[in-house]
Amino acid sequence: MKVRPSRLAAAALMTAAGVSLAACSGPSHAPAPSTSADPLAGTVTVLAAASLTEVYGDLAARFEKLHPKVTITENFGGSSALAAQIVQGAPADLFATANEATMETVTDAGLADGTPVVSATNILTLVVPPSNPAGVKTVADLAKPGVKVALCDKSVPCGSAAISLLAAEKLSVTPVTLETDVKAVLTKVELDEVDAGLVYVTDARTAGAKVTQIPIPDAANVINRYPIVVLAGSTHKAAARAFEQFILSATGKAALKNAGFGAP
Repeated sequence: MKVRPSRLAAAALMTAAGVSLAACSGPSHAPAPSTSADPLAGTVTVLAAASLTEVYGDLAARFEKLHPKVTITENFGGSSALAAQIVQGAPADLFATANEATMETVTDAGLADGTPVVSATNILTLVVPPSNPAGVKTVADLAKPGVKVALCDKSVPCGSAAISLLAAEKLSVTPVTLETDVKAVLTKVELDEVDAGLVYVTDARTAGAKVTQIPIPDAANVINRYPIVVLAGSTHKAAARAFEQFILSATGKAALKNAGFGAP
């Protein structure tokens, strides 16, 4: 926050010529203005799971208002692809994934500055186009012949979660497409290119009326945990750590909850 200098007290007025200056009671000047300033500055590059797109975008905008000298640049995508970019040397300050296994790719390579902290959780849900052309009513319908299903690739958290969920339901599902992140699966459903897809409940919420959500009763048996960490190669660690703490603060927790994420 910028601090405005306090207004100086008005100087004593000179009397008419030849008359001495009258003494003033009390101090003639206000206290010296504060010169304190926000020490945070620089561009913070955040690599984050695609399912965090909306809530992190909102939190970044709010953080920038609190710290005008900081710019948050966010790149969203499949967690595994982002982890691979970091390992290959891509410049970044903060990393947030959709599961702990993907985060281990970065921590095992010694590229994290500190221990990752889980900020939220998420579960899967079933989504279909509003017209529901295949008449899908339950997750079991995904195994029916002719039902076109979109899933995330097994290499990304939403894909590994889908595999675990379908295995728990004892279902054999052959998807017509495997996508690189959950937003791509959601888009396939929104465009009526498939009959159904498995996405996170948070993504179904952001889609609104573009899809119809069908809750999965046992979805809570497969929970994705979202860790976040400042990276060792960060060039603006103070600002990066401040944004991390903002996400982990009561404000960040409230935003994540409002977006549909579960508590850590």
